[in-house]
Amino acid sequence: MARTAVVAGSTGLVGSQLLQKLLQSADYDCVIALTRRPLALQHAKLRALTADFDELSPLLTQLRADDAFCCLGTTQAKAGGRAGLERVDYHMAVDFARAARKAGATRLFVVSAIGSSLRSPSFYSRTKARMQAAVAEIDYATIQIVQPSLLLGARKESRPLEDLSQRVAPLLAPLLLGSLQRYRPISAAAVAEALLQLARDESARGVHIHPLPL
Repeated sequence: MARTAVVAGSTGLVGSQLLQKLLQSADYDCVIALTRRPLALQHAKLRALTADFDELSPLLTQLRADDAFCCLGTTQAKAGGRAGLERVDYHMAVDFARAARKAGATRLFVVSAIGSSLRSPSFYSRTKARMQAAVAEIDYATIQIVQPSLLLGARKESRPLEDLSQRVAPLLAPLLLGSLQRYRPISAAAVAEALLQLARDESARGVHIHPLPL
C-alpha cells in the first residue's frame, strides 16, 4: 500500500538524497518536504511546504503522514555556538517528531550520529543522545535511528574543516577494523538508502538504533 512521507531537513546532505529516493520509490505516493525556504525541485508526488521549525503547530492541519523522516542537523560553527546547535539538533528535531506524530505518522526515521552518548565529552554527541532519548519517548509504533560517522558528499555551503576531513578520512578508513568499522566515513547516499531499506521493513516495532552501515 502506498504511503505518505514527511521529511524535515530535505535540503541537507542526507535529506536531499533521501528526498530523491522517496520520490522515486513506489512505496510512497506523496512526499511532503518541510523547508525553511521554497524548494526549487518539482515532482508530481512532491508537496513542498515552507515551515517555521520554531513553531510547527500552524502546519499540523496540512500534515497527514504515515512515515516521518528527520534529517535535521548542523554544526556549532554553522549554528553560531552550542545554543544554535542545540536549537537545530535537539529542539527542532524533537518538535518535528512530535508534530509529525500529531499529524498521524506512526513510524519515525531519524539521522543521528555515531558515538552519541550522554556521557560523551563532546557537546555534539551529548546533544544527539538527548535527542534520541527524547524522540524515543514519543508514542510511535516504530522508531528507527541511524548513526552514521563522517558524511561524504558535496555540500551547498562551505565547511572547511569538514571538507578537509572528507579528503583525509577515506585514506584512513582501511585502518578501522572490527568494531571500529562503524567510524568509517559513509556517503550521504548510503545513509539515505539505509533509511529507505528500514522503511521497507513493515514488521519492525519499537525503538531501534543502527550504527551504519547496516
